[in-house]
Amino acid sequence: MSGEQTVVDERATRQMVASARRVVVKVGSSSLASPQGGLDELALVRLVDALAARRVQGREIVLVTSGAIAAGCEPLGMSRRPTDLAQQQAAAAVGQGLLIARYTAAFASHGITVAQVLVTVGDIARRTSYTNALRTFGALTRLGVTPIVNENDTVATREIRFGDNDRLAALVAEMVRASALVLLSDVDALYTAHPDEPGATRVPFVAKAADLTADVHRTGSGVGSGGMRSKIEAARLAAAAGIPVVVAACANAGEALDGGDTGTAFAPSPVKRPRRLLWLADASVAQGRLQIDQGAVNALTGGSASLLAAGVVGVEGIFEAGDPVDVLAPDGHVVARGIVGSSSVELAASLGQRFGPEVIHRDDMVLMKKARQ
Repeated sequence: MSGEQTVVDERATRQMVASARRVVVKVGSSSLASPQGGLDELALVRLVDALAARRVQGREIVLVTSGAIAAGCEPLGMSRRPTDLAQQQAAAAVGQGLLIARYTAAFASHGITVAQVLVTVGDIARRTSYTNALRTFGALTRLGVTPIVNENDTVATREIRFGDNDRLAALVAEMVRASALVLLSDVDALYTAHPDEPGATRVPFVAKAADLTADVHRTGSGVGSGGMRSKIEAARLAAAAGIPVVVAACANAGEALDGGDTGTAFAPSPVKRPRRLLWLADASVAQGRLQIDQGAVNALTGGSASLLAAGVVGVEGIFEAGDPVDVLAPDGHVVARGIVGSSSVELAASLGQRFGPEVIHRDDMVLMKKARQ
């Protein structure tokens, strides 16, 4: 049976979300910010009420939240989100404690204990810290604690940031093997055009997120760092991991979690990849690059071959065995990413050897989108 025939419909997708035992919910800064630039206490409490109601029903909730910078703006006298990285970090340092304090109090009113989990891209990109984070999430959920996750804006730099918490939420959903991902923002759904434009209509369902094309050139509010583009990309990542996704307005959080007709639902891919390969494709940072000849490209993209030393014509970067590396075709585009079995020094020494060692086993490799087409 082909993949097209196994794609679930909208009703089934929304039912998957409604019945999901473990759900990652992401809320953006724009949904939590007041017109004055600080936190909207009422919006935060309403969100927590909706999440807590599902939590007491026995569902596990992992909340990925923005808002630390927005929370820090008001006490610092800032009327809008700063654009300077140092000021963003300062606002986050002030606001992070305020944000988690509000969440702690709001969840405590429902008898729910929460834990703050701060991460950077490095925590997800490194396999060892990725595994440690996974263990932490597991311990928290077993103890009945609701994790509240945010990017550590106080130490993240422009070069290593996730860029927005939509992608972070998708990566967390992959990591904890969530049964659903709900992305909440100030935009209530994906539309055929910008919601402000005449004739724009809601897109209630996307069967194949990987094939979606949409006009997302206009951004949303000036409070958040994401937008619909980042939500679509997050939906693609999660759907590829077999996770159904709903993009909805924060005010409709309860309806979205219950499988109601709100927002845009994205069907999960019928083929699930192992967690190791999800990390490799979506979260890892390549430590080097291998240039291969056309024969090796054909072998990798046309079947189930591993990468052998005979097909490697160049080695770039310094890496050790077990590190992720990008595999480049002769024209320079990335064919695959894989976990190497040898160090850069060892590989450089084996170049040109017809019967050299296996460089990347097929089970430790993912083809990139262009290579799969």
